[in-house]
Amino acid sequence: KPYLNLKNLILFFKYQGDRAVLCVRIKNIAVAVTKAARLHLFQAQEWQKLQNSIQDHSCTEMFSKAQLTMTVNLTEQNLTVSQIPYPETWYVFYVDKFTCEENYSESEDIQFEMVLLNPDAEGNPLDHFSAGESGLHEFFFLLVLAYFITACIYAQSLWQTIKKSGPMHTVLKVLTIALLLQAGSAFANYLHFSSYSKDGIGAPFMGSLAELCDIVSQIQMLYLLLSLCMGWTIGRMKKSHGRPLQWDSTPTSTGIAVVVVVTQSFLLIWEQFEDTNHHSYHSHHGLASGLLIGLRVCLALSLAAGLYQIITVERSTLKREFYITFAKACILWFLCHPCLATIAVIFREYQREKIITIGVILCQCISMVILYRLFLSHSLYWEVSSLSSVTLPLTVSSGHKNRHHF
Repeated sequence: KPYLNLKNLILFFKYQGDRAVLCVRIKNIAVAVTKAARLHLFQAQEWQKLQNSIQDHSCTEMFSKAQLTMTVNLTEQNLTVSQIPYPETWYVFYVDKFTCEENYSESEDIQFEMVLLNPDAEGNPLDHFSAGESGLHEFFFLLVLAYFITACIYAQSLWQTIKKSGPMHTVLKVLTIALLLQAGSAFANYLHFSSYSKDGIGAPFMGSLAELCDIVSQIQMLYLLLSLCMGWTIGRMKKSHGRPLQWDSTPTSTGIAVVVVVTQSFLLIWEQFEDTNHHSYHSHHGLASGLLIGLRVCLALSLAAGLYQIITVERSTLKREFYITFAKACILWFLCHPCLATIAVIFREYQREKIITIGVILCQCISMVILYRLFLSHSLYWEVSSLSSVTLPLTVSSGHKNRHHF
């Protein structure tokens, strides 16, 4: 645990169930006793009521209304937090005899180690995860396991397809890189949570690596979807009769994609500085998070409008079906995050992060599966692309007449 300056400390933790514990270890206990150091615990709702109260409360009155108080006069001591009807956030404030003085003079700092624990499945206070994080460790384990099993089944066939340099070679390559980055992010998150479950610290490097992998994956997918959709739309505007379903980026579509990708990259990085917690999908209280959600909504609407123009003038039923399926994958990818962030508002605070994180990851996995099936489909892609002379992805020739596909 890092040693912090208690004078400026405001911590929060989502306690759940009875027998939750706050454990404090003080290094220089003599200083703490001299300063009459105390820890005051407020339920988040109660603290907000005090902050928003019309009645003016003095500093001393504010802290006197704390739900729990611990006098820091021992080298190590515990405070049990019980009678919690449902998981909720608690704020921990440091207070001493100088805190409420207007002319506060600097004095020797107190070095401490603080551990906050929730009850585990057996009711023992051993769980380092707050209520908002509980279950994420198991989710990322199952996600990594699913990626591993899927890789064992399909990796070889997909690699052979990419090596053939077929008609959708570039699309499959970019899509696969994005998928590998998503898998890498899930694995790094699993390692971080595994370490966190043991010591309450985790592996900050792995948490940062998971966020980095997710950011690069988001950028890859954004460039892929924008390049394809804008390339097809602009090609139709120019009445091109080429191969609209291939990767056929024009300078205009590439320029638009680059501008949007740079904008999203800036917002994603800005979001990381606004919220330093190690999770890829943030609580959307900051300006960067709000702008990022707005950008994704605008992208979904613009791509839907562009594809709608193509679909309405397309005469071929198969091509229309292709574009409709592609539009569904795009809309799911971009709107899942804003929609889940909106839906999560109706749930309690401790449930929101889990709903957003798990929901977005699953929706984006489904979107990738749709895209893979779309671009590897023999029955649809073969007819639509008019490239039957080229060996299609994931197909195996059997003689000269029959073709079998996985």
